[in-house]
Amino acid sequence: MNAAQGAPEGAALDPDPELSLKILVAGGFGAGKTTLVGSVSEIRPLRTEERLSEAGQSVDDTGGVDGKTSTTVAMDFGRITIRDGLALYLFGTPGQDRFWFLWDDLSEGALGAVVLADTRRLQDCFPAVDYFERRAIPFLVAVNCFAEGRSYGADEVSHALDLDRGTPVVLCDARDRDSGKEVLVRLVEHAGRLRSARQLDSVG
Repeated sequence: MNAAQGAPEGAALDPDPELSLKILVAGGFGAGKTTLVGSVSEIRPLRTEERLSEAGQSVDDTGGVDGKTSTTVAMDFGRITIRDGLALYLFGTPGQDRFWFLWDDLSEGALGAVVLADTRRLQDCFPAVDYFERRAIPFLVAVNCFAEGRSYGADEVSHALDLDRGTPVVLCDARDRDSGKEVLVRLVEHAGRLRSARQLDSVG
């Protein structure tokens, strides 16, 4: 692998795609947002991580993710080419509530969002789900399948999160490039269907 993380050695990246789309990667603390952006990005991802400190123990709930030693404090950024002429720019949001003031700026102009879910801390998804529902930003829920986590089906997760009918739920491994890419493809397709439906409604 070269410095363009995730791209084959010698792979040529389209410097100026015909269409570029902005995608958010959101979710709770420790759900795997930084991992997903890093695994699919064909450029070296930009990360704004800081080590967890004793001072943050009173505000950061690390239950279920005790091995986590760092956290995103601003955003992650990466890029992936889906096909010739189409690139996605990925913006990973900070998971802790004290950084949520950044979400409004990050979501400006976004086509849609991936909400990463960790079944060990499924309740952490509620703020992200509520945020995108209230702003009518298309999103899907991607269940990051941790080895130590209990397995749930897509229908169970959808019911537990009380998702609107039609909101996709997919299972993934945030560490795996192909799995992450499939999540992004599903999101683009979902956002495209919603956009077309809204245009038809406005015409009708």
